[in-house]
Amino acid sequence: MITKQVSVFLENKSGRLNEVTQILSDAEINISAFTIADTSDFGILRLIVSDPEKACEVLKQNQFSVKTTEVVLAKTPNQPGSLSKLLKVLSEGGSFIEYMYAFSMEQDSATIVIRPASIKKCMEILQSNKDNFLFQEGEFLL
Repeated sequence: MITKQVSVFLENKSGRLNEVTQILSDAEINISAFTIADTSDFGILRLIVSDPEKACEVLKQNQFSVKTTEVVLAKTPNQPGSLSKLLKVLSEGGSFIEYMYAFSMEQDSATIVIRPASIKKCMEILQSNKDNFLFQEGEFLL
């Protein structure tokens, strides 16, 4: 599944992360997943939220530098070897991954957030290998 991720550029300053989460909370936007990459001067907060467009709007209104990016969400069984299997299929298909992160809200499955160099190529590879990614009772993992 393709979804939009919100990226927020933050100064490495105490309280900035809390400001973002408070603004989103006040706007009734739920955060499903996030990751933070940082350098000595700034960080990039990447979020999967309930309403990406509204999140961008309210954060920009509060002087944050924000952008959206398309990412692929793939579900895998929450067990050893599942991520390796997914990465092997993508690698053998020639999909380059810029970055990724994961979360698990259910005991039996995990959701992998993938930012590939080419969304189209990544989705084609996953679609053509969907038989390798069948989960419970034939449910497709994307």
